[in-house]
Amino acid sequence: MENTMTKANGAQTAEQTRNSKYFMPRVDILESDAELLLFADMPGVNPQDIDLRYEQGELILQGKTTRKAHGGNLLFAEYEEGDYYRVFQIHETIDASRIEAEAKNGTLVVHLPKMEKAKPKQVAVKAQA
Repeated sequence: MENTMTKANGAQTAEQTRNSKYFMPRVDILESDAELLLFADMPGVNPQDIDLRYEQGELILQGKTTRKAHGGNLLFAEYEEGDYYRVFQIHETIDASRIEAEAKNGTLVVHLPKMEKAKPKQVAVKAQA
């Protein structure tokens, strides 16, 4: 699956190079002291059909849905086949060398660990007499 990026007025959009539907996965992003967690909904995408890359400060998420792997005759469908594509700008406080991800039941979870210098530090308060 090949897509190219264009930047217009500071916004990023994907250009399709295949003749298929294109979807933007919905995400939730949670922050803890140690990391950011990105949850992307990608129903119908097998883990082996996900392409997740970090390039030049961007996290690029692509995936392809297919029903062929399931076999049988399709009786009813509420989601369509197509490609997922989304790009996120990643702040320099994220340790790109430690990014990890797992997919299960149509949800991709991406762990974006913070660099040590970006983690909050507890400051001791001394009492003065």
